[in-house]
Amino acid sequence: MNYKLVFHILGLILRVEAALMLPATMIAFATGGGDGMAFLLSAGITVAAGQALTMLPGKNAKMQARDGFAAVALSWIVLSLFGALPYVFSGVLPNYADAFFETVSGFTTTGATVFTFIEGQPLGVLFWRAQTQWMGGVGVLVMALALVPKLGEGSVFLMRAESPGPIKSKLTPRIGDTAKILYSIYIGLTVAEAVCLRIAGMPWFDAIIHAFTSISTGGFSVKDASIAAYNSLAIEWIIIVFMFLSGINFALLFYAIRRNFKAVFQSEELRSYTFMVLVASGLIVLNLVVHAGWAFNARTVTDSVFQVVTLMTTTGYMTYDYVKWPTFSQVILILVMFAGGCAGSTAGGIKQIRVTLLIKNLHREVEQILHPRVVKTLRSDGERVEESTLSGITLFFFAYILLLLIGTLVVAWDDVGFTSAFTASLTCISNVGPAFDVLGPTSNFAMLSNVSKVVLSTGMLLGRLEIMPLLLLLFPGLWRRR
Repeated sequence: MNYKLVFHILGLILRVEAALMLPATMIAFATGGGDGMAFLLSAGITVAAGQALTMLPGKNAKMQARDGFAAVALSWIVLSLFGALPYVFSGVLPNYADAFFETVSGFTTTGATVFTFIEGQPLGVLFWRAQTQWMGGVGVLVMALALVPKLGEGSVFLMRAESPGPIKSKLTPRIGDTAKILYSIYIGLTVAEAVCLRIAGMPWFDAIIHAFTSISTGGFSVKDASIAAYNSLAIEWIIIVFMFLSGINFALLFYAIRRNFKAVFQSEELRSYTFMVLVASGLIVLNLVVHAGWAFNARTVTDSVFQVVTLMTTTGYMTYDYVKWPTFSQVILILVMFAGGCAGSTAGGIKQIRVTLLIKNLHREVEQILHPRVVKTLRSDGERVEESTLSGITLFFFAYILLLLIGTLVVAWDDVGFTSAFTASLTCISNVGPAFDVLGPTSNFAMLSNVSKVVLSTGMLLGRLEIMPLLLLLFPGLWRRR
């Protein structure tokens, strides 16, 4: 590994994080919440650590794949370690395990929380909490590439290691330009949603916070009752639209802006994503009307669509406590949590393209058994899918299920019941947020032990980085100096 280069990137990321603590610092001092000095001290420590890392001696050579994967994995860990400091220094989460859990949940846009009284927290803390999700939405390294694009030709490895999905694509020949395009779309969606929410009646602070956390598909709210607190169909449908858009591959949004609608409509993943949202929502509406006695009206349709979209895009807001819904509806919600949104979006989960290709591969294997002499290649959007890509998807799915079960086993030690343990592990590795049963949308994760919180935090990081970059840190071969 090229330690000098990796340390330089870590130092750069920490300095970016310190700079991004300043808005929360100003809000804290302006509102007199008592958390201003905590943010100031946190920013000072973070920038000092970043400066120290960039000054470490060593050979600064060209970046290779292993350096990129190590830099991405270590950056997310270091960001979370330092991002937890404002919670600890302000006293809102004095237990560092709680603060680390909340910070990882923010940066990975998971949305699981240990706060028991959100509305009573200082505004600076609430802003930082939402801003961590906005920072982690497209990716912190992508943000660094947009701000400081001159990281060398090897910066492509940073983009590949951090960007979700099995198939990577560049919108432009230069990685820095691609990063700027992604963040331009990201910022544009954020501003548009904040304005729409304000017009719909949300206060400006609330509108900005919810724009941050829905475009990033994070789900942190400033209300204990989440979006249900506003009791507004207009607000809920605005959030539904922007969550849905944020679950689409940003490359397709770029093509739509450039009026290349042919590329948009050819996307099998987008069709699969839209189809699953419509079918899941329709089945839940039917189940609520037939089995739960709900009236078929705007509120029933809105609650159903909202919960499907918020869990499928792994945002995790709430308009109704879905734990009270019939079992059939709850199972559908668990299935969409597995599937997630599109690759190249801010959503988590397995991703629609992986689900689609796994189904296609299963169909191909069955045909191969029936017709052994027929050789069939799989295609996605008209392009041939390499066998190495299919192998990688299969390995990812196996690792995903294995880590899900390990997380379930650890949380089960806290004796919260199987449903709670399983869905807590699922919601963290899929970066969704709320779980089911006693860890449902009206509850929080504060009741869990520190061990469970650290393991679930690890699960969030594994899910956000799509497992491999973090697992590579465990292999001794990665750490050999070049």
